[in-house]
Amino acid sequence: MTQFDAIILGAGAAGLMAAISAGRRGRRVLLLDHAEEPGKKILISGGGRCNFTNLHCAPDRFVSANPHFAKSALSRYTQHDFIGMVRKHGIPFHEKTLGQLFCDGSARAIVAMLLAEAEAVGVDLRCGQRISAVEKPDGFRVTTQSGAFTAPALVLATGGLSIPKMGATGLAHEIARRFSLPLVAPRPGLVPFTFQGAPLELMRGLSGVALPAIARCGKRAFPEAMLFTHRGLSGPAILQISSYWQEGTPIALDLLPGLDAATVLRERKRARPKAEPKTILAELLPQRLAQAMAEAHLPLPRMADLPDRALDALAAQLKRWELLPAGTEGYAKAEVTLGGIDTDALSSRSLEAKAVPGLFAVGEAVDVTGWLGGYNFQWAWASGWVAGEAL
Repeated sequence: MTQFDAIILGAGAAGLMAAISAGRRGRRVLLLDHAEEPGKKILISGGGRCNFTNLHCAPDRFVSANPHFAKSALSRYTQHDFIGMVRKHGIPFHEKTLGQLFCDGSARAIVAMLLAEAEAVGVDLRCGQRISAVEKPDGFRVTTQSGAFTAPALVLATGGLSIPKMGATGLAHEIARRFSLPLVAPRPGLVPFTFQGAPLELMRGLSGVALPAIARCGKRAFPEAMLFTHRGLSGPAILQISSYWQEGTPIALDLLPGLDAATVLRERKRARPKAEPKTILAELLPQRLAQAMAEAHLPLPRMADLPDRALDALAAQLKRWELLPAGTEGYAKAEVTLGGIDTDALSSRSLEAKAVPGLFAVGEAVDVTGWLGGYNFQWAWASGWVAGEAL
């Protein structure tokens, strides 16, 4: 049996950062992961370029049963702190849109940076470790096929349930239950919608069509791109709103953001009365979508033949197209897991369990989920950092 100051389960973004932070404070850290290499989710993120943080990171861009919980960690380790580490390692990066920062090259540069930082402070990283038992007879004891390891502190950094093909498991949730930590029911987040019936038939015919839109659900609205798929809807605006969607509630889409659709259609009818409706709509929307909308709502051959009320009715739908999703693509296509270990059970300053001294939970395992665009990585860096500072 080998003794450490802290054992961290999960060598992803949050686990690596917790290990680095604790190692810098002179702690002897064991970092265990069941995958054959660390940082697998980092490597596939951002199309392989890793959207590693967001310039506009703020607590109101996170979803949690307790919206105030993330404030402490996010203020103590900010996006600018992580950008400083990236600059120190000479990794070139750029802002894509909406404050999203990506590597110019490969996401491997971010993993290499984290591994170099961990090695520099003596972190003992062991991959390919299957955890068979986690116990607390006195301190914490973790058993793998390599033997048993003990430490007075244990950090749960194994993520959530999203992208199971990358090896995602519910281990953090299972261990939390074992120590009687409550969970907010997990569900897929940042995930495409699926549909049934007539809407699905329409979407299948439009599969591959993308356009700028505003997706709304309740009081939330996200102006970004959306994409029709053979199973429903995807794209950044859809993924964003999915985190606020509850089963059985509709979403609303503005397909002409920034335009007064009714006025535009009436003006074009007067200016070009002989034009076909699908021709006019194709000047405002992608061609296949324009044709589908014209066939469904403007059946007459010329704009002059259409009463203004028909144009107004179509304009209203283009500005607020209400749809009821049948569900989502689930964890297989979800970028993150909503819910997780209840923040009420954790200290917001250290991420330590209030009722189980020495037990910490960080990153996606916790009920804090960021918007699309680098926010979830920033929560991983921040929560990992502050937990490491407390180890």
